[in-house]
Amino acid sequence: MPKVKTRKSITKRFKVTGKGKLVRRRAFGRHLKAGKSSKRLRNLGRPKTMKGVYAKKLSKAMGLRKKQNG
Repeated sequence: MPKVKTRKSITKRFKVTGKGKLVRRRAFGRHLKAGKSSKRLRNLGRPKTMKGVYAKKLSKAMGLRKKQNG
């Protein structure tokens, strides 16, 4: 069976935490900041963890495997 290739564009956009969760940046924080509240901009600066089925698909595309106990 051939090796699984990683999607390089996904590995650049998402980072993996120590526990294996995926972290992404938030959208809408680059420009037109005058119309957004400071609370909204502060929250846009914080990274967001991915959840559910979408995170599972992304981790598979990144070539990650689940950590095995033992």
